[in-house]
Amino acid sequence: MKTNARLVGSLLQIFFLEFLCTQKRLSPQTISSYRDTFRLLLKYIHTQKNIPPEALQVDEMDVETILSFLDHLEQKRNNSVCSRNVRLAAIRSFFRFVALREPGCVYLCTAVLSIPTKKTDKRLVKSLSRDEVNALISAPDLAKWRGRRDHALLVTLYNSGARASEIIELRQTQVVLAKNSFLHLYGKGRKERTVPLWVTTARTLRSWFDELGGALDTNLAFPNTAGKALTRNGLNYILQQAVQRGSPKCPTLREIHVTPHMVRHSTATHLLQSGADIALIALWLGHESIETTHIYLESDLTAKERVLQKLAPTGKKLQRFKADDKVLAFLATL
Repeated sequence: MKTNARLVGSLLQIFFLEFLCTQKRLSPQTISSYRDTFRLLLKYIHTQKNIPPEALQVDEMDVETILSFLDHLEQKRNNSVCSRNVRLAAIRSFFRFVALREPGCVYLCTAVLSIPTKKTDKRLVKSLSRDEVNALISAPDLAKWRGRRDHALLVTLYNSGARASEIIELRQTQVVLAKNSFLHLYGKGRKERTVPLWVTTARTLRSWFDELGGALDTNLAFPNTAGKALTRNGLNYILQQAVQRGSPKCPTLREIHVTPHMVRHSTATHLLQSGADIALIALWLGHESIETTHIYLESDLTAKERVLQKLAPTGKKLQRFKADDKVLAFLATL
């Protein structure tokens, strides 16, 4: 017998408004990701089973349906395995909540929670060279309002290593322009961090904010022409325009699919190549764990080449260590 208590719609309302927002206090980005997952899932079930979302019962979201939905994401929507696992994580979170609210659904919830995540290929992160970054930053047309905004945005994006969500939501009040200028960022997982700015970046932002104050009444650092926040698509469009304009100066840009996150990877890689400690880079990027930052050590060919230079090639005899100090020489005789 179907009951209103087991309607997915009513449980989703409590899940989002009470459990995620109030009890777990997840970030807006995480809640948006969960929302998109259930939009896709409910539309899929409506199409496959002809059950409208308002009439859907928890019992009708069985393991076979969830697995079929996950296959649909990969095969029909061409989602990556990583994206598939993100959707599964949202579904698992919901069924953990349902198990607490509806004891009669524990068996179903346990079955759904047993769906495994797929193993993903561990690929090296891709980053841009310094020449490619410089070509991107210098690409916008500084004779136009949009060009000056895009230039300031790209300079700040590279300097800070900010995520896409952080840069499009950045407020002018988060930028401190003083003797030691810095950004105050609110990142993933509600973590706050400060990132220092180069003198050239601070100078660019000061000039841009002065112009922006006379043109639009907004506290956003990089608004669109209407004074509203840029979307992720808008940020990506700015980046692709810079790639197109910068390609004649740096032809290798034509061979790369540049994304905002690749600029973030480039910041981390260049910090590592300059000799920055990996723990400091983790703080710079706002990583939860230094293990996350370790991927840049794995992908940094320059650092590996420096190590290789210290190793004698095959066929050559390794030089034996010789003490160059009387105390060391004495110790060597013991």
